[in-house]
Amino acid sequence: MELLQLRPEGIYCPLGDFYIDPWQPVPYALITHAHADHARPGHRLYVAHKKTAPILRLRLGENILVQEVEYGERLLHNGVEVSFHPAGHVIGSAQIRVAYRGQVWVVSGDFKIEHDGISSPFEPLRCHTFVTESTFGLPVFGWKPQHEIFQAINRWWHQNRVEGLISVLFGYSLGKAQRILCGVDSSIGQIYVHGAVANINQVLEGIGFSLPSWKHVQTNMKRKDLEGSLVLAPLSAVNTPWLNRFQPCSIAMASGWMQLRGNKRRQALDCGFVLSDHADWKGLLSAVSATGAERVLVTHGYAYAFSRYLQEKGIEAQAIETHFEGESPTSE
Repeated sequence: MELLQLRPEGIYCPLGDFYIDPWQPVPYALITHAHADHARPGHRLYVAHKKTAPILRLRLGENILVQEVEYGERLLHNGVEVSFHPAGHVIGSAQIRVAYRGQVWVVSGDFKIEHDGISSPFEPLRCHTFVTESTFGLPVFGWKPQHEIFQAINRWWHQNRVEGLISVLFGYSLGKAQRILCGVDSSIGQIYVHGAVANINQVLEGIGFSLPSWKHVQTNMKRKDLEGSLVLAPLSAVNTPWLNRFQPCSIAMASGWMQLRGNKRRQALDCGFVLSDHADWKGLLSAVSATGAERVLVTHGYAYAFSRYLQEKGIEAQAIETHFEGESPTSE
């Protein structure tokens, strides 16, 4: 029997009787992180890292039942050992290691290799079977060091401030927004955030996470109150009436998809910054190599292309169909 298998509800462990990031309601769900494509409503019990748990409650309701775990803490389910390990994707994100009688599987969830300064750094795990994402699983995707991206964002913001413009920067409200908040030069001006970002920030600060100074964009604010500032907003606010109060403004997006020509134009952006919370091509390959896995199962993104490349390199690999979406340029 396979230690993990794919069922209509999601990735399932028959021996341990639990699911990992299931997309349909189940009795027992292990959750890698709190992005919506991995943390769905309706499960009887959620098991997640202690920094993910409060975000789950924010997004899915205070009354959900959550078992909080530490990185490296070992849980036993019918003799199957489970542990959570840093994925480096967002604050509290985890890879999930499943072991039984010497057989080890690792489900990566979403991950990135470069340390962002706010998430626990990615931890390579040795295993026999590695279930990896492939959101950016093509050679065209290669990230510059994040300090270079932040220098570019700072230059854009500073120039906009000189010209009397508001700088509106779109990115995921969980992960990307906090990474930008911590990475930009806050001496340039005041940083404001959309309500969705404010909610996440408040939860993180409530569990002791320290963030640079920020303010919530209020409905009664006028444009002159925000002139020269940087406004962080979720992708869902792109092309919505919410933007009208900031005009004239400069609009940008921080996403790995900005690597591809045409995405900036299609989103009607003034600027695009290639900043992703997922591994690039080289990061994916280095993660696979570090596991020493005999077999690799590839999910979402360019799963078929990435699995074919691994096969050509002599690794047993195949793409598997899941409901995970990875990073999207238009939603979260």
